[in-house]
Amino acid sequence: MSTDTAAGTPARSANPETPWLTRLDAWWRAANYLSVGQIYLSDNPLLREPLLPEHVKPRLLGHWGTVPGLTLTYAHLNRVIVDRDLSALYVAGPGHGAAGLNAAAWLEGTYSELYPEISQDVAGMRALFRQFSFPGGVPSHASAHLPGSIHEGGELGYSLAHATGAALDNPDLLVACVVGDGEAETGPLAASWHAPAFLDPVNDGAVLPVLHLNGYKIANPTVLSRLDHSDLRAMLSGHGWQPLVVSGSDPVEVHEAYAAALDDCLDRIQQIQQDAREGGHRGRVRWPMIVLRTPKGWTGPSTVDGKRVEGNWRAHQVPLTAVQENPQHLVRLEEWMHSYRPEELFTATGAPEPGIASLHPAGDARMSANPHAHGTTQHALRLPAVVDHAVAVTKPGTERAEATRALGRYLRDAVVL
Repeated sequence: MSTDTAAGTPARSANPETPWLTRLDAWWRAANYLSVGQIYLSDNPLLREPLLPEHVKPRLLGHWGTVPGLTLTYAHLNRVIVDRDLSALYVAGPGHGAAGLNAAAWLEGTYSELYPEISQDVAGMRALFRQFSFPGGVPSHASAHLPGSIHEGGELGYSLAHATGAALDNPDLLVACVVGDGEAETGPLAASWHAPAFLDPVNDGAVLPVLHLNGYKIANPTVLSRLDHSDLRAMLSGHGWQPLVVSGSDPVEVHEAYAAALDDCLDRIQQIQQDAREGGHRGRVRWPMIVLRTPKGWTGPSTVDGKRVEGNWRAHQVPLTAVQENPQHLVRLEEWMHSYRPEELFTATGAPEPGIASLHPAGDARMSANPHAHGTTQHALRLPAVVDHAVAVTKPGTERAEATRALGRYLRDAVVL
């Protein structure tokens, strides 16, 4: 575990019995448990009977490797939202981390409010699991169905640009943006590091990038994770950021370091905005950001079939690939899910334990319910009749038409209306 020397002294005790840390870690375990369940299970969601092959989905689809970093960041943001009364959005850049974000929205209750069939009980948890990456269900990336998401992530590279756009002209908004280190190798993301040049501390909100360096993309090491820290710091600093580093694999130590770094970042953001808004300072601003180094697939299986998984590219998607066919894989999956101690996380009815529910904010302060993500007003659009723009086909194979031109005329008339 480490924090950058600029991160300051951790403001909290490292005692694992500290109430805030205990609740935060439990929330993180609950989100990870729900994420694994979405990837693997179609039944027996709380493992209240021995896990059987028929409880497992026939085809396993999902991306586990990025999830622990996404849920960790979500948990820590929840803490500071409550402590500081913040309005915050969460932008997840890694393409297929929706299992973790679905879990977060379910724990916050927003998912059940918008989709009553995905209730906060055993039946709703089963439905949450079954729908994930399943026909007629929801995808593994943060699509439009996901409460609080303004960024899909399926096409990599645009997260930081979208986060910056959300902060413009929203002076009271914090937009946290997790950037995956594979995503960071794309052209759009590389260009987006220039965001500080466009952010005005007087009239705009703040963007807080979290560069998650878990070391690997789908089948290779990543470039930024292999850079010497001084070189990485110089690159980010040159773009206008002030990076604070959090690294490690021990959950208690990482929780402490992350909490200290996040508090430091928010103190700096508050000072930057105060200096600009009250003192009129309009010079160059170096915004804080976090570089998070944790293992890919953290808290998952360390090895499978004698091959390294945790902290390796093999954790990118589905770590245990033959659960229905291989009894050993089935046992490993059950052990993995029990390692989160679900009996401590969920009530007899399957709802989150009160201590976990108390960690996240309430109402519109929940990141999954923030009005900036959901929109505060809606207007019925005046749209042209589709039939008026249909291409007349009097005889098959005789008409020449282009879909884009037909759509263009439709959109032209829509704008006029």
